[in-house]
Amino acid sequence: MTVESDQDIAGLRAAGQVVSTVLKRMLDAIKPGMTTLELDQMGAAWLAEMGAKSAPATSYNFPGATCISINEQAAHGIPGSRKIVKGDVVNVDVSAELGGYFADTGGTRIVPPTTPTKTQLVFAAQYALEQALKEVRHGARLNRIGHAISRVARAHRFKVIENLCSHGVGRSLHEEPEYIPGYYDDADPRYLSEGMVITIEPFLSTKSTRVEEEADGWTLSGAKGNLSAQFEHTLIVTRGAPIVVTRH
Repeated sequence: MTVESDQDIAGLRAAGQVVSTVLKRMLDAIKPGMTTLELDQMGAAWLAEMGAKSAPATSYNFPGATCISINEQAAHGIPGSRKIVKGDVVNVDVSAELGGYFADTGGTRIVPPTTPTKTQLVFAAQYALEQALKEVRHGARLNRIGHAISRVARAHRFKVIENLCSHGVGRSLHEEPEYIPGYYDDADPRYLSEGMVITIEPFLSTKSTRVEEEADGWTLSGAKGNLSAQFEHTLIVTRGAPIVVTRH
């Protein structure tokens, strides 16, 4: 969507604060021995408590309130009987609708003990998001986002998952621009414009540049032994620094 009023900004901020609050609570609640379904049920209860509706559940009939992906799973992991264990790299993606506005956020947490590779991977994914945010302003080429993400990935010797991307958001969960690559595409002619509402969500991995859909029809996973990390914000493009509505 394109923001047209202060009401739009307020609505996006409200939705953004809901999903960022639920994400933080879920990441803080992760502990060994719990199932991903138990973690998702916490998220569902917190969303309901704040009057919000799960976007993947209501928009796509996703079988969960949130997406929880572990280790080789990069995105769209279905909450279920899988138990979280020590050393897992756990990604939680929370998106919801509140008052007609949608916001989307995500984060990754390592269940102790960690390793240098896991710590560096999670750091690099978060740093890639922060660096990409610096490229966002009215009139900038959209491919600067992917350029920033891939630059950080290379510097830390990780890979970008190329068939997962950032996207437009606002009045629905996925809008134009529907595909914002996490890598640099010099041929991409698009530009960012004031009021545009988008997500930025770098997906960095240790081995894989692509993910494949699992038999469950939802979960997207990399190669065996791959680890991936994702962080995500929803933001509004301005003539200066973007308004990040999911920053907690």
